[in-house]
Amino acid sequence: MPFIDAGELKTHYALTGDREPVLVFSNSLGTDFSMWDPQMAELQRCFRILRYDTRGHGQSSITPGEYTIEQLGRDVIGLLDSLHLDRVHFCGLSMGGMIGIWLGIHAPSRLYRLVLCNTAARIGTTEMWNARITTVRKDGMRSVAAAVIERWFTPGFRASSPEKVARAQQMLENSSPEGYAACCAAIRDMDQREAVAKVKAPTLVIYGGSDSVIPPSDSHFLTAQIQGAAELELPAAHLSNVEQADAFTEAVSNFLSSKQTRGRT
Repeated sequence: MPFIDAGELKTHYALTGDREPVLVFSNSLGTDFSMWDPQMAELQRCFRILRYDTRGHGQSSITPGEYTIEQLGRDVIGLLDSLHLDRVHFCGLSMGGMIGIWLGIHAPSRLYRLVLCNTAARIGTTEMWNARITTVRKDGMRSVAAAVIERWFTPGFRASSPEKVARAQQMLENSSPEGYAACCAAIRDMDQREAVAKVKAPTLVIYGGSDSVIPPSDSHFLTAQIQGAAELELPAAHLSNVEQADAFTEAVSNFLSSKQTRGRT
């Protein structure tokens, strides 16, 4: 897979397919761009797909210091510029969704449509994120992996799909503690609740009915604040694109291909 060098940051990415427009996928905290594998076969039929590892994740650079959502959003713009991509669809889950909100507010001319998945304008509390940062820096990723996996997937999915859960847990445990902690700080410090109404791109909000990380009320808030946004509940926990892969993929495909973008689904 290729890399883009931009100063201190080397971004690992994959751009596949030949059908315009481009759809960008942005990963969640503690994953890499392979989290989107369940969507690839179907969506490559209609779009060129750009996946990338967020700074501090996967094979992208683990730069020093705490990150910000603005910094991660500007990383996306830098990647698009380097690949000469003017305007794209963007789909982000959790941390990736926070990046999508930032882009919708601050770089609206770069977006056609926006899919915000299992995300919120603000996630968690300062105390929670500080505790997570301290733990992973002291004890590594395995110290939090089991608890995170319980939030990522429902008990039923963990029981019925152990191989998929094991792959996700391996991806999490292989994450860099420093990169993970730096992105925890980005999530901790970002509150986009007042600014999210500035998002003008046609938007679909996807959320899991059993997601303990993002309460449904947070998803409803996004839908209410973003004019014309649609929303979809899936019977899943946090990684809805894995737990309900077919329904998730169909929803994204239908939304990005449709002429009508208003209302709830």
